[in-house]
Amino acid sequence: MPLALFILTVTWGYTWVLAKQALVYAPPFAFVAERCVGGALALLLALKLMGRPIRLEAPGPTLAIGLMQVTGFMALQTWALVEGGPGKTAVLVFTMPIWTLLIGWPILGERIRGKQWLAAVSTLTGLLLIIEPWNMHSSLFSNFLAVMAALCWAIGTVLVKRLRSRQQVDLLSLTTWQMLLGAIPLVLLALIIPERPTDWSVPYIGILTFISVISTAMCWWLWITILDRVPAWEASLSVLGIPVVAIVSSRMILGEEFKMSEVAGIFFIGGGLALLSLIGWAASRRKI
Repeated sequence: MPLALFILTVTWGYTWVLAKQALVYAPPFAFVAERCVGGALALLLALKLMGRPIRLEAPGPTLAIGLMQVTGFMALQTWALVEGGPGKTAVLVFTMPIWTLLIGWPILGERIRGKQWLAAVSTLTGLLLIIEPWNMHSSLFSNFLAVMAALCWAIGTVLVKRLRSRQQVDLLSLTTWQMLLGAIPLVLLALIIPERPTDWSVPYIGILTFISVISTAMCWWLWITILDRVPAWEASLSVLGIPVVAIVSSRMILGEEFKMSEVAGIFFIGGGLALLSLIGWAASRRKI
Protein backbone atom coordinates (compact mmCIF):
# COMPACT_ATOMS: atom_id res chain seq x y z
CA MET A 1 0.00 0.00 0.00
CA PRO A 2 2.81 2.56 0.64
CA LEU A 3 3.87 2.33 -3.04
CA ALA A 4 0.26 2.76 -4.21
CA LEU A 5 -0.13 5.79 -1.94
CA PHE A 6 3.13 7.32 -3.22
CA ILE A 7 2.08 6.89 -6.88
CA LEU A 8 -1.37 8.31 -6.13
CA THR A 9 0.06 11.31 -4.25
CA VAL A 10 2.61 12.30 -6.89
CA THR A 11 0.30 11.68 -9.86
CA TRP A 12 -2.80 13.41 -8.50
CA GLY A 13 -0.69 16.25 -7.11
CA TYR A 14 0.91 17.03 -10.47
CA THR A 15 -2.39 16.47 -12.30
CA TRP A 16 -3.67 19.78 -10.90
CA VAL A 17 -1.01 21.62 -12.90
CA LEU A 18 -1.69 19.51 -16.01
CA ALA A 19 -5.43 20.14 -15.70
CA LYS A 20 -4.85 23.90 -15.55
CA GLN A 21 -2.75 23.62 -18.71
CA ALA A 22 -5.39 21.45 -20.41
CA LEU A 23 -8.00 24.15 -19.88
CA VAL A 24 -6.05 26.36 -22.30
CA TYR A 25 -7.06 23.94 -25.07
CA ALA A 26 -10.50 22.81 -23.89
CA PRO A 27 -13.44 24.39 -22.03
CA PRO A 28 -14.06 23.01 -18.50
CA PHE A 29 -17.13 20.82 -19.02
CA ALA A 30 -15.87 19.38 -22.30
CA PHE A 31 -12.48 18.65 -20.69
CA VAL A 32 -13.92 16.86 -17.68
CA ALA A 33 -16.28 14.82 -19.90
CA GLU A 34 -13.43 13.86 -22.26
CA ARG A 35 -11.25 12.97 -19.29
CA CYS A 36 -13.84 10.71 -17.66
CA VAL A 37 -14.92 9.02 -20.91
CA GLY A 38 -11.26 8.30 -21.66
CA GLY A 39 -10.79 6.93 -18.15
CA ALA A 40 -13.88 4.73 -18.45
CA LEU A 41 -12.70 3.31 -21.79
CA ALA A 42 -9.25 2.58 -20.30
CA LEU A 43 -10.86 0.76 -17.36
CA LEU A 44 -13.11 -1.27 -19.68
CA LEU A 45 -10.04 -2.29 -21.67
CA ALA A 46 -8.27 -3.29 -18.45
CA LEU A 47 -11.23 -5.46 -17.42
CA LYS A 48 -11.24 -7.13 -20.85
CA LEU A 49 -7.49 -7.76 -20.92
CA MET A 50 -7.52 -9.18 -17.37
CA GLY A 51 -10.43 -11.47 -18.21
CA ARG A 52 -12.70 -10.10 -15.50
CA PRO A 53 -16.47 -10.08 -15.99
CA ILE A 54 -17.87 -6.78 -17.23
CA ARG A 55 -21.10 -6.74 -15.26
CA LEU A 56 -22.67 -4.14 -13.03
CA GLU A 57 -22.88 -5.28 -9.41
CA ALA A 58 -24.91 -3.31 -6.85
CA PRO A 59 -26.34 -0.87 -9.45
CA GLY A 60 -28.00 1.50 -6.98
CA PRO A 61 -24.99 2.10 -4.70
CA THR A 62 -22.61 2.19 -7.67
CA LEU A 63 -24.74 4.87 -9.37
CA ALA A 64 -24.73 6.95 -6.17
CA ILE A 65 -20.94 6.60 -5.90
CA GLY A 66 -20.51 7.58 -9.56
CA LEU A 67 -22.70 10.65 -9.19
CA MET A 68 -20.76 11.81 -6.13
CA GLN A 69 -17.16 10.77 -6.83
CA VAL A 70 -17.18 11.31 -10.59
CA THR A 71 -19.98 13.64 -11.72
CA GLY A 72 -20.09 15.98 -8.72
CA PHE A 73 -16.44 15.90 -7.73
CA MET A 74 -14.95 16.12 -11.22
CA ALA A 75 -17.29 18.84 -12.48
CA LEU A 76 -16.99 21.04 -9.40
CA GLN A 77 -13.23 20.76 -8.99
CA THR A 78 -12.63 21.53 -12.69
CA TRP A 79 -14.97 24.52 -12.52
CA ALA A 80 -13.15 25.71 -9.40
CA LEU A 81 -9.85 25.33 -11.27
CA VAL A 82 -11.13 27.69 -13.97
CA GLU A 83 -12.01 30.32 -11.36
CA GLY A 84 -8.86 29.94 -9.22
CA GLY A 85 -5.24 28.77 -9.26
CA PRO A 86 -4.31 25.08 -9.07
CA GLY A 87 -2.46 25.34 -5.75
CA LYS A 88 -5.21 26.95 -3.66
CA THR A 89 -7.98 25.02 -5.42
CA ALA A 90 -6.25 21.70 -4.74
CA VAL A 91 -5.87 22.52 -1.06
CA LEU A 92 -9.52 23.51 -0.67
CA VAL A 93 -10.62 20.31 -2.41
CA PHE A 94 -8.55 18.42 0.17
CA THR A 95 -10.71 19.61 3.01
CA MET A 96 -12.26 16.25 2.07
CA PRO A 97 -10.81 14.48 5.16
CA ILE A 98 -12.70 16.86 7.45
CA TRP A 99 -16.02 16.03 5.78
CA THR A 100 -15.14 12.33 5.72
CA LEU A 101 -14.49 12.39 9.47
CA LEU A 102 -17.81 14.13 10.12
CA ILE A 103 -19.87 11.91 7.79
CA GLY A 104 -18.07 8.62 8.47
CA TRP A 105 -18.36 8.80 12.24
CA PRO A 106 -22.17 8.31 12.44
CA ILE A 107 -22.59 6.28 9.23
CA LEU A 108 -19.58 3.93 9.38
CA GLY A 109 -18.98 3.99 13.11
CA GLU A 110 -15.29 4.73 12.57
CA ARG A 111 -13.46 6.31 15.47
CA ILE A 112 -10.10 8.03 15.81
CA ARG A 113 -8.34 6.67 18.89
CA GLY A 114 -5.24 7.41 20.96
CA LYS A 115 -2.18 8.57 19.03
CA GLN A 116 -4.22 8.68 15.83
CA TRP A 117 -5.59 12.00 17.08
CA LEU A 118 -2.05 13.49 16.99
CA ALA A 119 -1.70 12.54 13.32
CA ALA A 120 -5.18 13.90 12.53
CA VAL A 121 -4.59 17.21 14.36
CA SER A 122 -1.16 17.66 12.75
CA THR A 123 -2.34 17.06 9.16
CA LEU A 124 -5.49 19.16 9.55
CA THR A 125 -3.48 21.99 11.18
CA GLY A 126 -1.17 21.94 8.18
CA LEU A 127 -4.16 22.08 5.88
CA LEU A 128 -5.55 25.07 7.81
CA LEU A 129 -2.24 26.93 7.54
CA ILE A 130 -2.18 26.44 3.77
CA ILE A 131 -5.83 27.36 3.23
CA GLU A 132 -5.57 30.51 5.41
CA PRO A 133 -9.33 30.97 5.90
CA TRP A 134 -8.54 34.28 7.62
CA ASN A 135 -6.86 35.62 4.47
CA MET A 136 -9.06 34.59 1.52
CA HIS A 137 -8.14 36.91 -1.34
CA SER A 138 -9.03 34.46 -4.10
CA SER A 139 -12.48 34.16 -5.64
CA LEU A 140 -15.15 33.28 -3.08
CA PHE A 141 -17.03 31.45 -5.82
CA SER A 142 -13.95 29.35 -6.62
CA ASN A 143 -13.53 28.56 -2.91
CA PHE A 144 -17.19 27.52 -2.67
CA LEU A 145 -16.90 25.23 -5.71
CA ALA A 146 -13.74 23.59 -4.35
CA VAL A 147 -15.32 22.91 -0.96
CA MET A 148 -18.45 21.46 -2.61
CA ALA A 149 -16.17 19.19 -4.66
CA ALA A 150 -14.54 18.09 -1.41
CA LEU A 151 -17.95 17.32 0.08
CA CYS A 152 -18.93 15.22 -2.97
CA TRP A 153 -15.69 13.25 -2.70
CA ALA A 154 -16.21 12.66 1.02
CA ILE A 155 -19.77 11.39 0.47
CA GLY A 156 -18.52 9.09 -2.30
CA THR A 157 -15.76 7.80 -0.01
CA VAL A 158 -18.23 6.90 2.72
CA LEU A 159 -20.57 5.28 0.17
CA VAL A 160 -17.72 3.07 -1.11
CA LYS A 161 -16.90 1.93 2.44
CA ARG A 162 -20.55 1.24 3.20
CA LEU A 163 -20.99 -0.78 -0.01
CA ARG A 164 -17.90 -2.87 0.67
CA SER A 165 -19.07 -3.58 4.23
CA ARG A 166 -22.37 -4.95 2.91
CA GLN A 167 -21.39 -6.67 -0.32
CA GLN A 168 -18.22 -8.09 -1.89
CA VAL A 169 -17.73 -6.38 -5.25
CA ASP A 170 -14.70 -6.46 -7.53
CA LEU A 171 -12.77 -3.22 -6.98
CA LEU A 172 -11.71 -2.79 -10.60
CA SER A 173 -15.28 -3.43 -11.76
CA LEU A 174 -16.60 -0.93 -9.19
CA THR A 175 -14.09 1.68 -10.39
CA THR A 176 -15.07 1.06 -14.01
CA TRP A 177 -18.80 1.31 -13.47
CA GLN A 178 -18.60 4.38 -11.22
CA MET A 179 -16.58 6.06 -13.98
CA LEU A 180 -19.01 4.99 -16.73
CA LEU A 181 -22.15 6.01 -14.84
CA GLY A 182 -20.59 9.23 -13.56
CA ALA A 183 -19.37 10.22 -17.02
CA ILE A 184 -22.86 10.17 -18.58
CA PRO A 185 -24.15 13.37 -16.86
CA LEU A 186 -20.79 15.04 -17.61
CA VAL A 187 -21.18 14.31 -21.34
CA LEU A 188 -24.74 15.69 -21.23
CA LEU A 189 -23.52 18.86 -19.47
CA ALA A 190 -20.79 19.31 -22.10
CA LEU A 191 -23.39 19.00 -24.87
CA ILE A 192 -25.95 21.32 -23.24
CA ILE A 193 -23.73 24.13 -21.92
CA PRO A 194 -22.49 26.44 -24.69
CA GLU A 195 -18.68 26.42 -24.75
CA ARG A 196 -15.87 27.04 -27.20
CA PRO A 197 -14.76 23.96 -29.18
CA THR A 198 -11.90 21.80 -27.94
CA ASP A 199 -8.56 22.45 -29.63
CA TRP A 200 -7.48 18.89 -30.50
CA SER A 201 -3.80 19.81 -30.79
CA VAL A 202 -0.91 17.43 -30.10
CA PRO A 203 -0.15 18.95 -26.66
CA TYR A 204 -3.79 18.60 -25.57
CA ILE A 205 -4.04 15.01 -26.80
CA GLY A 206 -0.88 14.20 -24.83
CA ILE A 207 -2.18 15.83 -21.64
CA LEU A 208 -5.63 14.26 -22.02
CA THR A 209 -4.17 10.78 -22.61
CA PHE A 210 -2.06 10.96 -19.45
CA ILE A 211 -4.88 12.38 -17.34
CA SER A 212 -7.45 9.89 -18.67
CA VAL A 213 -5.38 6.72 -18.42
CA ILE A 214 -3.06 7.41 -15.50
CA SER A 215 -4.67 10.12 -13.35
CA THR A 216 -8.29 9.04 -13.83
CA ALA A 217 -8.41 5.30 -14.61
CA MET A 218 -5.39 3.97 -12.73
CA CYS A 219 -5.41 6.40 -9.80
CA TRP A 220 -9.14 6.03 -9.06
CA TRP A 221 -8.61 2.26 -8.94
CA LEU A 222 -5.65 2.80 -6.57
CA TRP A 223 -7.79 5.11 -4.42
CA ILE A 224 -10.61 2.58 -4.06
CA THR A 225 -8.05 -0.16 -3.33
CA ILE A 226 -6.46 1.93 -0.56
CA LEU A 227 -9.89 2.85 0.78
CA ASP A 228 -10.80 -0.84 0.95
CA ARG A 229 -7.86 -1.63 3.24
CA VAL A 230 -7.98 1.14 5.85
CA PRO A 231 -10.71 3.20 7.57
CA ALA A 232 -12.17 6.03 5.49
CA TRP A 233 -10.75 8.74 7.77
CA GLU A 234 -7.24 7.23 7.59
CA ALA A 235 -7.35 6.92 3.79
CA SER A 236 -8.57 10.53 3.58
CA LEU A 237 -5.76 11.84 5.78
CA SER A 238 -3.21 9.74 3.88
CA VAL A 239 -3.85 11.61 0.64
CA LEU A 240 -3.14 15.03 2.16
CA GLY A 241 0.29 14.80 0.57
CA ILE A 242 -1.45 15.46 -2.76
CA PRO A 243 -2.12 19.18 -2.19
CA VAL A 244 1.50 19.53 -1.03
CA VAL A 245 2.69 18.14 -4.39
CA ALA A 246 0.12 20.36 -6.15
CA ILE A 247 1.38 23.49 -4.38
CA VAL A 248 5.07 22.73 -4.93
CA SER A 249 4.42 21.88 -8.62
CA SER A 250 2.27 24.97 -9.11
CA ARG A 251 4.82 27.28 -7.50
CA MET A 252 7.76 25.84 -9.46
CA ILE A 253 6.15 25.41 -12.90
CA LEU A 254 3.74 28.35 -12.94
CA GLY A 255 6.14 30.70 -11.15
CA GLU A 256 3.99 31.33 -8.06
CA GLU A 257 5.74 32.32 -4.82
CA PHE A 258 5.83 30.26 -1.62
CA LYS A 259 4.49 31.77 1.60
CA MET A 260 5.70 31.01 5.12
CA SER A 261 2.27 29.70 6.11
CA GLU A 262 2.41 27.23 3.22
CA VAL A 263 5.87 26.02 4.26
CA ALA A 264 4.65 25.57 7.84
CA GLY A 265 1.53 23.79 6.59
CA ILE A 266 3.60 21.40 4.47
CA PHE A 267 5.74 20.63 7.55
CA PHE A 268 2.68 19.84 9.69
CA ILE A 269 1.10 17.68 6.98
CA GLY A 270 4.36 15.80 6.46
CA GLY A 271 4.71 15.22 10.20
CA GLY A 272 1.12 14.01 10.51
CA LEU A 273 1.46 11.61 7.58
CA ALA A 274 4.74 10.27 8.97
CA LEU A 275 3.09 9.68 12.35
CA LEU A 276 0.12 7.99 10.67
CA SER A 277 2.49 5.66 8.82
CA LEU A 278 4.41 4.93 12.02
CA ILE A 279 1.21 4.06 13.89
CA GLY A 280 0.16 1.75 11.05
CA TRP A 281 3.57 0.08 10.97
CA ALA A 282 3.52 -0.46 14.75
CA ALA A 283 0.02 -1.97 14.54
CA SER A 284 1.12 -4.36 11.78
CA ARG A 285 4.15 -5.43 13.84
CA ARG A 286 1.92 -6.26 16.82
CA LYS A 287 -0.15 -8.58 14.61
CA ILE A 288 2.91 -10.64 13.61
